[in-house]
Amino acid sequence: MKNLISKFKFKSETEEIQFFKEIKPQFSSKLIYNNMIYKIEMKRPNGGSRILKKYYNNELLKLKAFFDNELEFYQYYRSGSTYLDYKYFLRGKFDIKMALDSYYFETDKTFSTSHDFKVARILANDLIQLYLENQIIMIDNKDSCEKSQRKPNIKMTWTSSKVSLIELMYALHTKGVFNNGAADLKDIAEYFEHVFEIDLGQYRRAFLEIRARKNENTKFITTLNEALLKRMESSDEVI
Repeated sequence: MKNLISKFKFKSETEEIQFFKEIKPQFSSKLIYNNMIYKIEMKRPNGGSRILKKYYNNELLKLKAFFDNELEFYQYYRSGSTYLDYKYFLRGKFDIKMALDSYYFETDKTFSTSHDFKVARILANDLIQLYLENQIIMIDNKDSCEKSQRKPNIKMTWTSSKVSLIELMYALHTKGVFNNGAADLKDIAEYFEHVFEIDLGQYRRAFLEIRARKNENTKFITTLNEALLKRMESSDEVI
């Protein structure tokens, strides 16, 4: 493309502006994008999810820094403005008062304007941002998957009485702590039986017996409350 344009004569300034504002950046942005992704991945640290997420988030901050530094031109370009195109996208029409990047003075003036590279950077940064955000999402999804598949190393066995577990089960069902209160009592009972490998038997009859207690209906839950309060009040307790 560079060889072609160096020998090509545009029919009008409008055609030249269109090339350097719309056409060339589509190509050069892909070059910038692939080069930046290569550098990002080559510098990626070895480590766990936390380290990688921090690294990718830092790269996102670099993109934001570019946006902040080029805010005025970014707004001009994104808004579709054209009143300065004759300065931004015509060769040899640069304005030194526009705080040009120093690299511009080292570029080939037959194939560059003062701002076509900035447009390419904006387009490339959009793609880089999308890539970085996707990497972070993939890390989060991987962590969630690993957590869901993680199994406890120790098997927990219910060593209190079945009646106590039934009392607790009814209390939790009544409070609606499972599935936003939509869980059926039967499903909860089957879940408890599976987790603790215990047969709750006729738990509905057991609940009637709990209701018929003369002294204290919620005996097990009361003892739980008393034990927890005592633990909280203990000054020597190590959390």
